[in-house]
Amino acid sequence: MCERPISVDDDAAGSAGFGRTPVWNLDRLRAETIVRVHVAGLDLLLIWNDGDAVACDRACPHEQADLALGEVRGGRLFCPRHAASFDLRDGAINPGWPSPPLRLYPLRITGEQICVEVRERQARRHTPVLPDESE
Repeated sequence: MCERPISVDDDAAGSAGFGRTPVWNLDRLRAETIVRVHVAGLDLLLIWNDGDAVACDRACPHEQADLALGEVRGGRLFCPRHAASFDLRDGAINPGWPSPPLRLYPLRITGEQICVEVRERQARRHTPVLPDESE
């Protein structure tokens, strides 16, 4: 289901502390639905959802489960550990769960290339390192 994560140049954030990093091909994302990527020190997911691409943290903000193992239905990403779901428009968790929202990242699509925008301060915060299940 998911390809191996790819790494991109950490210097791509540029001197302004903000960068648009090309990470994946749009046709491949449409075919795979959920893809793990590594951008500027962050483990992220790219998700194809109802005709739109979404970039978000790979770790569930509730219990740090690997959301790459979850599923996408009805505009929501379902956590494989506890079945809570996150709205892919704003990251909000469904009611009744004591969790912050899922962090979403801005992205741009240029031609067939998906670029994720990461600010320097986002890249420096601690995020758990999740194992690559495809190895």
